[in-house]
Amino acid sequence: MEPRLDLIGIVTDDMAASLAFYRRLGVPVPDLVEKDAPHVEAVLPGGLRLAWDSAEMVRSITPEWDPRPAGQRVGLAFLCDGPAEVDRTYAELVAAGHPGEQEPWDAFWGQRYAVVRDPDGNSVDLFAPLPVNA
Repeated sequence: MEPRLDLIGIVTDDMAASLAFYRRLGVPVPDLVEKDAPHVEAVLPGGLRLAWDSAEMVRSITPEWDPRPAGQRVGLAFLCDGPAEVDRTYAELVAAGHPGEQEPWDAFWGQRYAVVRDPDGNSVDLFAPLPVNA
């Protein structure tokens, strides 16, 4: 069997805040998760898993772990039902106190696009195809 992508992991300083953020984006995070759980997983449509590990748990395994590397090397992008949902979702997340990194705009590659930061400062993209003018 060849290796296949099975899990995307996020290390978080605030498990409850991170889970609430991703629940707002429709990630099926189990409801009965304790806010101080060291590890949480959600199974996404298609079977890919999104997981969260507390910073404390990561440090218990790798004491030299540095949570602030220069730049971001992994991104998450959420497909929305349409351009209006990009705008609505962005506004909802910003109103809930999450920093907006890039307000919604019509990107030259044919998508409505926006970027917001999760509670740990990771960029999270919201996008939807723009209607094609006939």
